[in-house]
Amino acid sequence: MDVWVFGNIDLAEDSLPLKILPQLQRQRPDLVFRVRDPMEEWDDVPDPLVVVDTVKGLNTVTVLKDLEFFDAAPRVSMHDLDLLSQLQFLKKVGKLGHVIVVGVPSTLQPDEAIRQIAAALPKV
Repeated sequence: MDVWVFGNIDLAEDSLPLKILPQLQRQRPDLVFRVRDPMEEWDDVPDPLVVVDTVKGLNTVTVLKDLEFFDAAPRVSMHDLDLLSQLQFLKKVGKLGHVIVVGVPSTLQPDEAIRQIAAALPKV
């Protein structure tokens, strides 16, 4: 199963999933982790789409199975589009089936994030 991983290594508050990716890959060699960019065109969206990404407002790693959970971020320009915008667009045009987001709070310590994500992924 593919697991798409998002983040921005240059922003501390959005980098945790990318920083711990090597350890996740070692813990879960049965999964294929793919680093993706939310602004790329995706012609290969799996169903279900399993995503690991930073989610603001969480205290623990949380599995979210509905995009309705998320509040849209304010948008001032086209540069303000994010992963949620991309997922909502794909859903609207019928290119997105089931989506599962493993939400990671940016405040977790790396070891704890790895433990919680690894525990959450089998439930996916």
